[in-house]
Amino acid sequence: MLLRAWRSGDAQAGDLLVRVLYRELHDMARRRLRGERPGMTLQTTALVHETYLRLIDQRQVEWRDRGHFLALAATTMRRVLVDRARARRAGKRGAGEPAITLTDAASAGVNSADQVLDVDRALERLTASYPRPARVVEMRFFGGLELEEIGAVLGITERTVKRDWAFARAWLARELA
Repeated sequence: MLLRAWRSGDAQAGDLLVRVLYRELHDMARRRLRGERPGMTLQTTALVHETYLRLIDQRQVEWRDRGHFLALAATTMRRVLVDRARARRAGKRGAGEPAITLTDAASAGVNSADQVLDVDRALERLTASYPRPARVVEMRFFGGLELEEIGAVLGITERTVKRDWAFARAWLARELA
């Protein structure tokens, strides 16, 4: 409703929309960064701001609804985290970082540049063969969305999301081992 009003030129709807979207992004970032090691260089607010700026900069994309926005936000948040990991890795080259395991991706505490990049590369391979489970992982792991939110975004049942999540976790665990 706000999207339609904003697209029709309602400036107040645009202002309210920005506040709502910012809160959504903040919730996503908080869920994603929960459990990270103390002193991690990327804080929730910084992740929100970078994601928000990238989303707003995508002028050619028209958000259809909340679900479409959440899906784009999860993808954008993933790109922000991967870009920051690449920058950190370029500086450190990952010396002494442990290998990642993906027993529960939502709380895995992936916090090293190499770990984020390993997950990103594995997710690219998963996307090539199994696109929907890959989207589930992207929204859950990088976007911090709950299973029911993912189901609403993808237009599938929560049960199907759970199956895709279980399959993708097992597939990624094997790939990352």
